[in-house]
Amino acid sequence: MTEQEFIESIKELGIEPTEYELNKLNKFYELLIEWNQKINLTRITDKNEVYLKHFYDSLTISKEVDLTKVNTLCDVGTGAGFPGIVLKIFYPNLKITLIDSLLKRIKYLNIIINELNLQEIKAIHIRAEDFKDTFDIVTARAVANIEKLLKYTMHLVKNDGKLIAMKGNIEEEITEEVRKRIDKKYKLIKINKFYLPKEKSHRSLIIIKKK
Repeated sequence: MTEQEFIESIKELGIEPTEYELNKLNKFYELLIEWNQKINLTRITDKNEVYLKHFYDSLTISKEVDLTKVNTLCDVGTGAGFPGIVLKIFYPNLKITLIDSLLKRIKYLNIIINELNLQEIKAIHIRAEDFKDTFDIVTARAVANIEKLLKYTMHLVKNDGKLIAMKGNIEEEITEEVRKRIDKKYKLIKINKFYLPKEKSHRSLIIIKKK
């Protein structure tokens, strides 16, 4: 996905990117590649692939929530900063907390936040299950299977908030039996299955609320 294809694709998500945002995103890419040589952040380094599989993919959460109307968001297991950093670039209204259990990734994220001059976003070195705060939206991209993820995250979701788990193909992971177990404690609102543009790989957004 070239930058121009990225622009056209996110317009279909309802995002009209500015030159300012695109410049920040490009700088984020350059910093990601630079730091990836020092600490293992991602195996995806080709620019077109990063724009598709990291940047565009991070923004697909907007398929299920109007982020212009959200106040607080927590990105659990953020890793290299996906989706959290990308969301902050395009939705400056969001107050974002990035959580990761690896200290060297948190140090890298703080450098990214500083270099991109991002405001009202912080990176915290902690395990999600030990973190105490609540958010309108909690998201996790490719973190643990759904039942483990619920144990890690649902205490972070406000009573009227949502967990949005961002995953690939979930056919084997979320069986009818798993759905029933989830519904005993929580409310599985929706599973939105779609394909990434270009390569057509499976993606899923799983939306869960407290009862």
